[in-house]
Amino acid sequence: MPRAGQTKPPVAPRLSDRIAIGVLTTTFPPELVDRVIAKTGRAEQRQRLLPARVVVYYTLAMCLFAQVGYEEVMRLLVEGLAWMRRFEGTWQVPDKSSIARARARLGPAPLRELFVEVARPLATQATKGAWYRDWRLVALDGTTLDVADTPANVAAFGRPGGGRGQGAFPQVRLVGLVECGTHVIV
Repeated sequence: MPRAGQTKPPVAPRLSDRIAIGVLTTTFPPELVDRVIAKTGRAEQRQRLLPARVVVYYTLAMCLFAQVGYEEVMRLLVEGLAWMRRFEGTWQVPDKSSIARARARLGPAPLRELFVEVARPLATQATKGAWYRDWRLVALDGTTLDVADTPANVAAFGRPGGGRGQGAFPQVRLVGLVECGTHVIV
């Protein structure tokens, strides 16, 4: 466990991190993100250090860089965007509490709407393993995800049990329909 005042050294930027940010902004173009934010009524009323669009990209980037902390994900996101020339100028990475407040302000609605906009089957007739004759192949797949340890989450999802007692975090059990061949959740 780190001592008070001790900080983690930044992760050296890798080309793969920058490419991942590029894929993120190609899959979710800024125009689409802005449209979803406006549709859900989550556009900011005043100029902020963390505008809604940045927070959406940040939340998506957290999935790409799940192994690193909040500030490091933000640093990778900003460096990746600067590398792609989508962001210019100097910018200081906000602290964890500012990032958490920005995510709470945004809420889940824009991300839910973004999923509705983009989640659809992608396979073409040429995609191997995606078709049987004229039928698109799909599969049910499931997993569990740890969620924040809050009383509301414990009440809604419960804690996993085991031979040594209850688990550390409440867990969501998730089942989805996945397109075979592309592994896209539809």
